Amino acid sequence: MEDSRGGDVVEPLTTEQVYQACPEEAFAFEVTSELESLDLLAGHERAREALAFGTAIRGDGFNLFVLGQPGHGKHSLVERYLTERSSDEAAPPDWCYLYNFEDPSVPLYLQLPPGLGRQLRGDIEALVEELRGAIPAVFESDEYQNRLQEMKQAMGERQRDAIEAVRREAREQGVLLLSTPNGFSFAPADGDSDKIMSPQEYETLPQEERERIEHTVEILQRKLTQAIRRMPRLAKELREQVQQLNEEVLQGAIGAPLAELEERYAAEEGVVAHLTTIREAILQHAEAFTADEPEIPPEAIFSRFYLNLLVDNADTQGAPVVYQDLPGHQHLVGRIEHHVHNGTLLTDFSLIRAGALHRANGGYLVLDIRGLLTQPGAWESLKRVLHAREIRTESLEQAYGLISTVSLEPQPIPLDVKIVLLGERLFYYLLSEHDPEFLELFKVQVDLEDELERNAESLALYARMIATLAREAALAPLDRSGVAAAIERASRLADDQRRLTARHRDLHDLLMEADHWASVAGCSVIQREHVEKAVAQQLWRAGRIRERSHEQIIRGTHMIATEGRVVGQVNGLSVMALGDFAFGQPTRITATARPGSGQVVDIEREARLGGRIHSKAVMILSRYLAGRYAREVPLSLSASLAFEQSYGGIEGDSASVAEVCVLVSAIARVELDQAFAVTGSINQHGEVQAVGGVNEKIEGFFDVCRARGELCGQAVILPATNVEHLMLKREVREALEAGEFRLYAARHVDEALALLTGETLGEADEEGNFPAESLNGRVQARLAAFRAVVEAASDKQDAEATQGGEEGGDDD
Repeated sequence: MEDSRGGDVVEPLTTEQVYQACPEEAFAFEVTSELESLDLLAGHERAREALAFGTAIRGDGFNLFVLGQPGHGKHSLVERYLTERSSDEAAPPDWCYLYNFEDPSVPLYLQLPPGLGRQLRGDIEALVEELRGAIPAVFESDEYQNRLQEMKQAMGERQRDAIEAVRREAREQGVLLLSTPNGFSFAPADGDSDKIMSPQEYETLPQEERERIEHTVEILQRKLTQAIRRMPRLAKELREQVQQLNEEVLQGAIGAPLAELEERYAAEEGVVAHLTTIREAILQHAEAFTADEPEIPPEAIFSRFYLNLLVDNADTQGAPVVYQDLPGHQHLVGRIEHHVHNGTLLTDFSLIRAGALHRANGGYLVLDIRGLLTQPGAWESLKRVLHAREIRTESLEQAYGLISTVSLEPQPIPLDVKIVLLGERLFYYLLSEHDPEFLELFKVQVDLEDELERNAESLALYARMIATLAREAALAPLDRSGVAAAIERASRLADDQRRLTARHRDLHDLLMEADHWASVAGCSVIQREHVEKAVAQQLWRAGRIRERSHEQIIRGTHMIATEGRVVGQVNGLSVMALGDFAFGQPTRITATARPGSGQVVDIEREARLGGRIHSKAVMILSRYLAGRYAREVPLSLSASLAFEQSYGGIEGDSASVAEVCVLVSAIARVELDQAFAVTGSINQHGEVQAVGGVNEKIEGFFDVCRARGELCGQAVILPATNVEHLMLKREVREALEAGEFRLYAARHVDEALALLTGETLGEADEEGNFPAESLNGRVQARLAAFRAVVEAASDKQDAEATQGGEEGGDDD
């Protein structure tokens, strides 16, 4: 028996064609615990080589972007690879911040070999503790106090000697030097006694004697003034002597401990410079240890000596691999904390905190691009850091000049890090297009496979991958039947008999659930039944909306016919996607046809419910009809297409085969078998093209038909190119085996029409005409009748217009 196109009638698909089972005998093990663990990047050779290249090359901008869809387990894959690679690399240095005695607002960084930072911090803390007790002790010692007293006494004697010298000279000249509350004064002496001459006696002295005394007093006054003016200089000399004494005493107290540290860290210039600065600071602020109320207390001096160990790599093995789950600005570049003192916010170098870039410096920093782009300023901050190759710790407000308050500006730390971004492909392509700096900074594209090839060799590798996932999750091992079931599920997740999903998260979750059901059943090994129950439970938990939707069809609220024959009506198939769950459901598609100007009205588009792809599909099918049935003449047709009881958006071209069939039915007034549902798109030559979600569509129609009662030969017509994508559930396969449900694979729309109508379509002759008794001939004849009606109406309209014009001329 042949169809209208000269070939054999389309035969139903067999159960072997709709499901690619995994043979258990392909495995040489009994349980997966016998298998060695597998590198989970197996099968991702392109990505592995990109990772190897990106981590090996040290040039600027060769950072990595790992592309993959959700469910890949990108983080675990990349972290595992980086950890393994970095283990052979050298541990990076420690990073510290020190107090800057020259400019306290700009703390200085100190780079040390790994582990030395922790040691130095302990040594400096021990030094401060030692000095905290040693310095007060030397100032309280009898030796220091005696020497200090001697200095003060000697200086006091010098001051007294200067005054006494003036006093003696005055006495020799008959003048007394008197000390008063207001200072010193001179008065004439009464003879050789130490009594002051009375004013009456002074007046009785000869004029020459009085003038001599007054002149002598003037000379003595100048000498006294000179002696008094030398007092501050003597006091300064005393202070200098005391300072020298203090420095001498301090040198004795701090010399040995500092010398010991300087010798221990002689190879580290930065440490030696800091120890020298500590020595100078102590000597410079000696009064802080001797004054009763010093301007700067000793603890404030000591606090400047400490080490702020920003990054401690003492325990780091190899290069660090850091994952920052919340990549905000401060989480990347660090932060400067503050504390409240008397209502004022204060900070210092010890309150600088490391960010992820500090911790990953010398290694690898892994970030999620979605989180990075959603954190204010984080993306721009990361780019700025990579361009400058240094980490500048500052707040977001400082970075953008939004505040003018005085704060710390720590010396930027040199950066040597590989950034590894994780994200979906959409982010990579959007950034490539809209951010000109992106490809300059992330030159290595690591593209993970979505699916792996399914063949004899890959089955063994996939079994090892399943064994690895189960072992790492501490699950029960799988036997051969369980592995086979998991592989079959992996094909279904890939929607391809020849491919297996590479999304580890989906497999991991499936194994976790199967392990649970095996435990409930008291089995120590995961078997096929446990895997299949896990799949069934996943679908059942997510199936409430599907059940409610199918219930509307079963109760007749949503009208779908699965029996009988109707003109201008066909069952299309659509897929509803809700989160990570998708299900199929049938949709009634109807069409009308009448004489017109060749327009096919897409009601969904007119109602603004149809998407651009659906509108394109309608235009293609209208051109197909014109090219097939009206090659040399105008297509005189006014048709309409509608998805009945559809109130949401319609998108995609997977209904275009059904739309062609229902239009042909409406034109030729031929009935279509409602036991069929149709999916597939067409091109302008009428060839049926593959569509997505074919498994869900078939199972959705099957569920509706079965829920309505006994199956009686209902069928689905699908593209022949979709057959290798079929991985249908067990119930559908059993119905196919029993002949209660059928699947037909069509390569041309004529094959679908032949199945739906049961009629012969007919072959066109050289002039494009079909046999009159064939379906295509009837379509052609009906379109010719439409054309005649349109031409007659046009002639009548022209005649009326001409007559109206002549009558108008007579009136003139």
